Amino acid sequence: MAGHSHWAGIKHKKGKVDKQRSAIFSKLSREITVAAKLGDKNPDMNSRLRSAIQAARSANMPKDNIERAIDKSSIAADSNFENIRYEGFGPAKTAIVVNTLTDNKNRTASSIRTIFQKNGGGLGTQGSASHNFLQLGVIKIKKEEIDEEKVFNLAIDAGANDCIFHDDYYEIHTNKDEIYEVKNLLEKEISNFVSTEIEWIAVNKIKLNDEDKEKINKFLEILEDDEDVQNVFTNAM
Repeated sequence: MAGHSHWAGIKHKKGKVDKQRSAIFSKLSREITVAAKLGDKNPDMNSRLRSAIQAARSANMPKDNIERAIDKSSIAADSNFENIRYEGFGPAKTAIVVNTLTDNKNRTASSIRTIFQKNGGGLGTQGSASHNFLQLGVIKIKKEEIDEEKVFNLAIDAGANDCIFHDDYYEIHTNKDEIYEVKNLLEKEISNFVSTEIEWIAVNKIKLNDEDKEKINKFLEILEDDEDVQNVFTNAM
């Protein structure tokens, strides 16, 4: 019986991991398709597509999936995807910014509103939460790609605002309008990037107790599971 329960637990965990990977691949594929549709299908000529492909590779997305996503941009020529931002407040009055990529804004708005309402939060108007953040270009690089001193000097020489060292990766901050200029200079020395995105960085973070941390983590997980949601940002610590 114990063995059966153990196996059931393993299957449950594996199923959750597989579901999460599938959701990540789906979001990455959509970004690749839209980037290819809006620009050149050659990533060397399309910085948004190049960044999307690099992010997909960092997530270990198979090459066939990437190629299918690019090919789909021709098939989906009639689909009009929009980037729409939603703002609001979650548990413990934490500020939340949600970036979506959708071909049906009514569906997305209804879904996001419901998630906020069912999890102790509420949607606000544009600017209600985002004033708690700075919008910056954020480039992430695995530490195995380059050593600390070299990446720091590269970032400064490329015109970046900051270079933050994490346990497993470097995080380079730029002005949002200069992210691809900085990235192009970094690419002369670095081949693989984790991600290259415009992110909302909290100016002042809110420290939560354990109970509120659990609530906000559950809330963010539900938001990120929505197929139209690309990124979620919060000022919760």
